[in-house]
Amino acid sequence: MKQLLAKFDKRDITALPRTLFEGRIIVIQTEGEAKRAVDYLLTFPRVGIDTETRPTFRRGANGMNPVSLLQVSTDDTCFLFRLNFMGLPPCIVKLLSEQSILKVGLSLHDDWHQLCRRTPFRPQNYVELQDYVKKLGIEDMSLQKLYANIFHQKISKGQQLSNWDADILTDNQKLYAATDAWACLKLYTEIESLLQTGNYKTISQPYS
Repeated sequence: MKQLLAKFDKRDITALPRTLFEGRIIVIQTEGEAKRAVDYLLTFPRVGIDTETRPTFRRGANGMNPVSLLQVSTDDTCFLFRLNFMGLPPCIVKLLSEQSILKVGLSLHDDWHQLCRRTPFRPQNYVELQDYVKKLGIEDMSLQKLYANIFHQKISKGQQLSNWDADILTDNQKLYAATDAWACLKLYTEIESLLQTGNYKTISQPYS
């Protein structure tokens, strides 16, 4: 039986082994490439998604920068759509609005809001992990804590504030971005399994 914590102490994450996406990472920079990637993704029943945005460090900056990157991952392949190069083309809007494919992510309300700043659309058939994990009695909201709690592995956040509008993404950026989207899908699959089997116990553990 898997033992879960209602709240995972962030201090315990440091000692955990690091997890990384080990599948294919494909960078998409043109609308033509995006169409082919979307055609491939539409053959899957569900995908993990996430976004990255170039951070704003200037004091008093007005609002956020436009979304730079959209990551969409299957179990073994992650596409990195560079929206800073191509905007949000119709094929990606189709993917995010498609009823036949489940989109799994975390803080999706924020992602949808920022993506709609590029091109207005109505997302369909998605699961917000922050709500879904509540069915297990878990109160944590961050991807890092959820992954540590359920898989006892850590996701590094070292690249989060890097320049996502760079001409060329570094290998570390690509791996970080792919890992986040893939981790959302992996979490959903495990949570779904635990809910179906009931093979878990969630306990409250006060911080020391």
